[in-house]
Amino acid sequence: MEDRTYTADAEPGDTVTVAGWAHELRDLGGIAFLIVRDTSGKIQVKFEKDEMDDDLVETGLNIARESVVQVTGAVEEEPRAPTDVEIVPEEVEVIAGADPELPLDPSGKVDADLSTRLDNRTLDVRKPEVKAIFEIRAEILRAVREYFRSVGGTEINTPKIVATGTEGGTELFPVTYFGQEAFMNQSPQLFKQLMVGSGLERVFEIGPIFRAEEHNTPRHLNEATMIDFESAFIDHNEAMDVCEGTLHAAYQAVEENCQEQLDLLGYDDFAAPEEDFPRLTYEEAIERINATGELDEQLVWGDDLSTEAEKALGDEIGGHYFITDWPSEIKPFYIQDYDDDPELSKGFDLMHPRMELVSGGQREHRFEALEEGFEQQGLDPSQFEYYTKMFRYGMPPHAGWAYGVERVVMTMLDLDNIREAVLFPRDRQRLSP
Repeated sequence: MEDRTYTADAEPGDTVTVAGWAHELRDLGGIAFLIVRDTSGKIQVKFEKDEMDDDLVETGLNIARESVVQVTGAVEEEPRAPTDVEIVPEEVEVIAGADPELPLDPSGKVDADLSTRLDNRTLDVRKPEVKAIFEIRAEILRAVREYFRSVGGTEINTPKIVATGTEGGTELFPVTYFGQEAFMNQSPQLFKQLMVGSGLERVFEIGPIFRAEEHNTPRHLNEATMIDFESAFIDHNEAMDVCEGTLHAAYQAVEENCQEQLDLLGYDDFAAPEEDFPRLTYEEAIERINATGELDEQLVWGDDLSTEAEKALGDEIGGHYFITDWPSEIKPFYIQDYDDDPELSKGFDLMHPRMELVSGGQREHRFEALEEGFEQQGLDPSQFEYYTKMFRYGMPPHAGWAYGVERVVMTMLDLDNIREAVLFPRDRQRLSP
């Protein structure tokens, strides 16, 4: 609409045309008020029944909530209005009427459960506090992309339909691909490694991954959006530096650019972390977890960290932290082991007090050692020849990591369920919308 004015830009003395949704109608007898909402905010439209054309008043008073409307009129100062101004309408048009019976209340006055909200996501995101979550998510992605470019990263896009899985077949979604069996990719891991062996050297990707895990928890999804990074000629310590840099950049951007959204969500004291994230070895981590006395059984070397163990350590540390130097047997085949201690890997995780966020490490770039890693984990190297053969042609030392956008949003905003951080979740029960 060429002549459209956003409600936030309407100034006293202007004649404007605003377009948006009918948020609320209040009929007080001789006077009525229609609240119109658009992406910038809300504005009051005043109908003085005895002083206006009957057809105009009738149109205004018969608009169902959430109908799409267009209003043209003079903007006047009105201190009693929600935004200190109101429109005295000359024209009112219902562009698209809404059914009077809505499946949920976008004004938020009547609560709806999460399942109802997700079934009607378009209506749900009309609520300012829900929209705020996705505006913050967008700002996180913008800040992360900008940070990657500041450290010399090139954005890439890798296939999501693949012939083999990245980490075995138990978590793969099979698809039929022109008569052949193929799979939805679990990760761009192998492809981004191939790219650090190209002239690009330092790459990142933001895109979907698919995991057929049969879980049903508040923090797992079967389709997630991952932020992946890989770089040649760095080790695991330098990879952690970049990883930490992206999180600092994301938090700082939200603090600086999303105050309105944070206010809507009730975060009066939101502050980006200023300190470096502590780095604990796996051995130090299990010692500190055991010392808390929160677990029924003490952890021993080689144990993975349970949810209870992560919570115990997270409560003690109180912020983001890395766990480094994991046992080799816990980490994937492509993670490099220490030459002087092959039972110890150069893998790391970045943890939030609530949950794991990032998995990464230095990769094995030597062809013979890589093939041995496949065999140790029961994988057939010949199925990954497209990947392994490139390591015969000069693969540089490299390291990288990945984390899910949804988990960052969830932990940053302290959301109860990861589904609140994704528009259209995919889990065991939800394939539509």
